[in-house]
Amino acid sequence: MKIKVKVAEKKRVPVKITTENIRLDAALKLSNAVSTGGQAKWIIQDSLVKVNGEICTMRGKKLCENDTFEFERVIYEITK
Repeated sequence: MKIKVKVAEKKRVPVKITTENIRLDAALKLSNAVSTGGQAKWIIQDSLVKVNGEICTMRGKKLCENDTFEFERVIYEITK
């Protein structure tokens, strides 16, 4: 007997910035994915965030327009 599993598509959320780039920890706060900078620091250090599809542990990673970051099955896309 085969069991079919349907995986829900990941939600995509735009994150509008007014500057040239934004740090990953600030982007997590701006998008309301976390409520404090401390939370952002810990989830990044614990390898829970992907940037452009790859795990990133650098809180100061600079994100530009069209970059994406993923946390808890939500994909956030940087837009201007």
